[in-house]
Amino acid sequence: LARFAHVFGKRKTFTTTAEFGPNIYDNCIFKNENAFLFFKADAEQMLQYCEEINAQLPAKIRVEKVDARLAKMLSFQAVGNLVAMNGFVGGIAAQEAMKAVTGIFTPIHQWLYFDSLECLPETDSAYGLRDEGACRLQGNRYDGQAAVFGWNFQEALAKQKWLIVGAGAIGCELLKNFAMMGVACGTDGCLIITDMDNIELSNLNRQFLFRRSDVGAKKSEVAGKAAKTFNSQLNIVTMCERVGTGTENIFDDAFFEKLDGVANALDNIEARTYVDRRCVYYRLPLLDSGTQGPKGSTQVVYPFLTESYSSSHDPPEKSIPICTLRNFPNTIEHTIQWARDLFEGAFSIPAELANQFLDDPRGFFDRIEKMHDSQKLELLENVYHYLSDLRPATVEACVRWARLQFEQHFNFQIQQLLYSFPEDQLTAYGTKFWSGGKRCPHAIHFDGSNTEHRQFIFASAFLRAQMYAMKPIDDMDRVIELASEVKPPPFKPKAGLKIPTTDEEAAELVGAVSDDDSRFQDLQLMLAKLKPEKTCRLVPIDFEKDDDTNHHMEFITAASNLRAENYKIEKADFMKV
Repeated sequence: LARFAHVFGKRKTFTTTAEFGPNIYDNCIFKNENAFLFFKADAEQMLQYCEEINAQLPAKIRVEKVDARLAKMLSFQAVGNLVAMNGFVGGIAAQEAMKAVTGIFTPIHQWLYFDSLECLPETDSAYGLRDEGACRLQGNRYDGQAAVFGWNFQEALAKQKWLIVGAGAIGCELLKNFAMMGVACGTDGCLIITDMDNIELSNLNRQFLFRRSDVGAKKSEVAGKAAKTFNSQLNIVTMCERVGTGTENIFDDAFFEKLDGVANALDNIEARTYVDRRCVYYRLPLLDSGTQGPKGSTQVVYPFLTESYSSSHDPPEKSIPICTLRNFPNTIEHTIQWARDLFEGAFSIPAELANQFLDDPRGFFDRIEKMHDSQKLELLENVYHYLSDLRPATVEACVRWARLQFEQHFNFQIQQLLYSFPEDQLTAYGTKFWSGGKRCPHAIHFDGSNTEHRQFIFASAFLRAQMYAMKPIDDMDRVIELASEVKPPPFKPKAGLKIPTTDEEAAELVGAVSDDDSRFQDLQLMLAKLKPEKTCRLVPIDFEKDDDTNHHMEFITAASNLRAENYKIEKADFMKV
C-alpha cells in the first residue's frame, strides 16, 4: 500500500478517468514485477498513514491509539482474494438486487462492517509464519488465498479428506467453495459427497450445479462432475448412500477414521443429529449449515473446543393453529396448507390405512385400540368408506365423488360454519365474532364454466381413479359434463355440532369420550365381514410437485384458491402455490 501511494502520489485525488487510468496501469506493472507482497516496510508505512489520518480527525471520532496490529494486518492482506469473503459479499449484493426488484425490505440506516480476523492463524500455530517467502505469489489460482494465509496453509488444504453429506442447495455451495479454495486438490486429498436423492425440476432454481437436462439423475454424481469444472485438480468421490444407522456397514470405523472433517448439507434435524453423533464419536470437526427461505444458519463444531450440534436446540417453529386451518384461515399460506392436508387426507393416508387393514386385520384393530374413541371412530369410518360403501365401481363414480367433494368443502362446510356462527354473532364480551383474524366466509356454488371449479373436479376425479387402479378420464370437458349431471342433496345444518374456535377446544374434543359405542361396534363388525384376500388393494398417491402431468399441483392450486375465495383472501397463481 505504501508503494501504491508512492505511484499515485500520497492521498492524491483523481478527477477524471483519463487521469486515473494510467496510474492503475502503473500499479499493475508494479504488482507484476514484485511477486511477493508481505512487505514489513509497507506495513510500517501503512501504520504511519493511519496515525497521521487519525491525528487529523475530530476529537469525537479520534481513537486514543491506532491499533498497530490491525493496521499491519490490512497492509499484509491488501491484495488477498478469498472465495468465502467473495461469497459473503456476493450474497449481500444478491439480496440487495432482490430488494431493488421487489421493493420489499426494511430500511437499515447504518453502515455494515464485517471482518473475519479470527480466521487468521495465530503466530504460534503451525501456519502462523507468514512472511515474504511464505506468501510469495506463484502465478497460480491460489495466489489470492496464499497472500492471506501463506503457502503452508494452502498445501495443508490440498491434503484434506472431507465428507459432504447432501448435494442440495447447501451441498452445491460447499462443493463450489471447496473446489475453488483447493480443498482436497492435492495428491493425498479426497472429497467425498453422498446424496441418495435424484434431481427434481423444482431444485433448479436454487441448486445451481444442476441443469434441466440433469432432471432425474443422481444429485451427488451430477454435482461431482460440475465441481470438477471449477477445479480439474479436485479429487472427488461421489456416493448415493444415505448416512444413517442402516448404512453403518458402509460408513464404518475405517471410513470415518481417515477423514479430517465432515460438512453437513442436510434438510432435516434427525439426519443432522445423527451425523453430529458420529463426529463426536470419531472426534471430527463438523461444519453444519441450514436454510429456511431467506434465513440461514451455520455452526462450526470442533472437538474439545465448542459444543456439539446436538447440545443446543432451536426454538420450535411456529405452526399454523389447527382451528385456523380448518375454519378460520386469513392468508393464502393457510389455504395452501389446508389444500395440502386435503390431498393427503383424500388420496394418501386413508389408502395406506386401508391397505394396512387388508394386510393384517387383527394387528390393525390392536393398533387402533390405543387411540382416543373419537380418533378410532373417524379412522374406522374412513377405512370402511374407502373399502366398501364409497368404493367406486366405475370411473364415472369417481367423477360423482369429486362433485360431492366440491359441495362438501366449499359449500356445505361453509354453510355449517355460518349456521353455528352467524355473520352477526357476538362473543361473550360483546364484540363481533367475525373480526380480526376471523374472516367471515361465504359459500361457493358449482359453476361448470369456472376454471378453478373445473380444475378441482377434474384433478379430484383423476386422482380418485388412480387410487383405485382405474384408468382416469383425461378429457376435462367430459368430466365436467358428468359432474354437471350430479344432483347433490340439499344442505341440512347440524344443530348440535360443536365447532372448536381454539386449539385447546379442539384438543378437548379429541380427548372426549365418545358415546357412540354402537357405531364403533357396527364398523368393526362390517369391516370384519370384508374378505381381505378378495378385496383389491388401493394405490396411495404420493405427492409429487414437479410432474405437471400427474395433476397433483392442479388439485392443490385449485383447492387453495377456492378456499381463498370462500374467505375473500387474495388468490395465488400456480407458481406461488
